[in-house]
Amino acid sequence: MPTIRSADGTPIDVTTSGSGPGLVVVPGGLRHATDYARFGRAMADVRTVHVLERRGRGASGPPGAAYGIEREAEDAEAVLDATGSGELFGHSFGGLIGLHVALRRRLDRLVLFDPAVSLHGSFDTHFLPAFERRLAAGRDAAAMAGFLTGLGFAPAGVLPVPAWTLFAWIMLHTPGGRETRALLHTLPREWRVAAGLDSDGTRYAAVTSPTLIIAGGHSPEWLRRVQPELARLIPRSAYTCSPGLDHNAPDQSAPATVAELVRTFLTTGDAGAR
Repeated sequence: MPTIRSADGTPIDVTTSGSGPGLVVVPGGLRHATDYARFGRAMADVRTVHVLERRGRGASGPPGAAYGIEREAEDAEAVLDATGSGELFGHSFGGLIGLHVALRRRLDRLVLFDPAVSLHGSFDTHFLPAFERRLAAGRDAAAMAGFLTGLGFAPAGVLPVPAWTLFAWIMLHTPGGRETRALLHTLPREWRVAAGLDSDGTRYAAVTSPTLIIAGGHSPEWLRRVQPELARLIPRSAYTCSPGLDHNAPDQSAPATVAELVRTFLTTGDAGAR
């Protein structure tokens, strides 16, 4: 695909597969476009899936001095326009981006998996100073362990902190984990953007796109808590909590299961879990 340029001129790389109407996929934090390859293959018989490489990653351009949710939304809009797509799937931070795209234009369908939306102070940034200090000191595993335990992805108390640090070290030194390690520096800026957008959520009542919000039943409680409230705020929305899925289901643990939920909503409008 020819290089897609965002509104500020930043090049946005896109990976495309499948056939049918276009679905733009916006990856979550610490993720590359290639992490959604299995999701794309599971959707390939009903949708042309365009996974954008978010700015600051891979062949896409840098974040830029004016980085914020507006730039991320513009990137997704550029891919929607260039591919003629009318549907968007956003995962985690990509879900937050998707919401802000939907505030700018009406989409044919919007699907959000565990969107990283802060309502009433639900996002906690207490871990960030220590995270950044550890990163600056080259202690990537300790930084990752603090992120995992601080946000409930690796519950504190289940294992001692040194055990989680060892787990994080092993994770970051696998082939896929090395890519995550290279993206650790992106996390503070994105988390601050998400926390800076904290509100009572009423702004999202302006979203007019038919929307499905999917929560992972094994995702952290603070993340699951906001999803039904967000669904109540968006006029044309449905919410489902899929008990067997965790936060990384779209790209790691269960992409085919997530794809089945997405395809059902996109093709029939049915929002029920399968």
